[in-house]
Amino acid sequence: MKAKKYFGQYFLNSSKALEEIISGARLESSDVVLEIGPGRGVLTLKLLSQAKKVVAVEKDRELIELLKVTFSKDIESGKMILVEEDILDFVPENFGLHAGKYKLVANIPYYITGEILRKFIGGKTSPSLAVLLVQKEVADRITEKDLKGSILSVSIKVYGTPERLSLVKKGSFSPQPNVDSAVLLIDNISKSFFNTFSEEDFFLIVKRGFSQKRKQLKNNFDEHFEENLVSKAFSTCAIPVKARAEE
Repeated sequence: MKAKKYFGQYFLNSSKALEEIISGARLESSDVVLEIGPGRGVLTLKLLSQAKKVVAVEKDRELIELLKVTFSKDIESGKMILVEEDILDFVPENFGLHAGKYKLVANIPYYITGEILRKFIGGKTSPSLAVLLVQKEVADRITEKDLKGSILSVSIKVYGTPERLSLVKKGSFSPQPNVDSAVLLIDNISKSFFNTFSEEDFFLIVKRGFSQKRKQLKNNFDEHFEENLVSKAFSTCAIPVKARAEE
C-alpha cells in the first residue's frame, strides 16, 4: 500500500527509531495509549505488546481496513480501539481518555504538528506524557537547541518538559521525506503552571512580546501597556532592559 502525501504519510521503517520511541514512552502494563496515524501498524504492534490498551486514530479508509485485519484479535478483545476519524475532530473523552490518564505516542503527520500540539499538550484533555516523531527543526525549536526562545518553545514548556531523545534520518522512512526527524519527549504534562493566573493572559503577554522579534522586548510591551508598569515588571523579574523575547 503506497503512502498518500495528502495525508502526510511517511511510513517509519527503522527498528532502531521504533525502539527509541517505545523506550521514551516508559510503558507499563497498566498504561492506556493514544496513537495518532498508526499507518501500517508497526508502532501499534509494539505498543500493544507493552500497554494495557491502545486507542489508534486513523483517517485513511484503506489503512483502516488493513489495520482491522492485522489487529483483529486485539480489536475483538478490546485491547485495541480503532477509530476512523481526523485526529483534529477526535474527542478523547468519548473513548475514555481523560487528562493525565493516558500517554500519547505517535509518528504524527508533520503538516498538522502545530494543531496536534495545541490540541493535546495545551488542551483540557492532555496526556501525562507524549513521545512524538516530528521534524528535527520543530524538535530543535521546542527544546531551544539554538538557545533562542520562540512562541512554540514557550507554549510547550509551560505545560511540560520537552527533550529531544534522538535524531531519525530521512532515509528511515518510506517514502523518504525532504527533512530529518527527531523523537521528541514531552514529560510531566499538566496545567499546574497556571494555578495563580490565566492561560489567556499569559499567552497574550507572550504573543505581544514576540510580535516583533528584532525589537527589544520592553519596546514591544510599551506599545500595549503603561510604560511605568512595564519598567517595574522588568525590574522585579531582573530582566535586562535591552533583552529581546528570544532571550
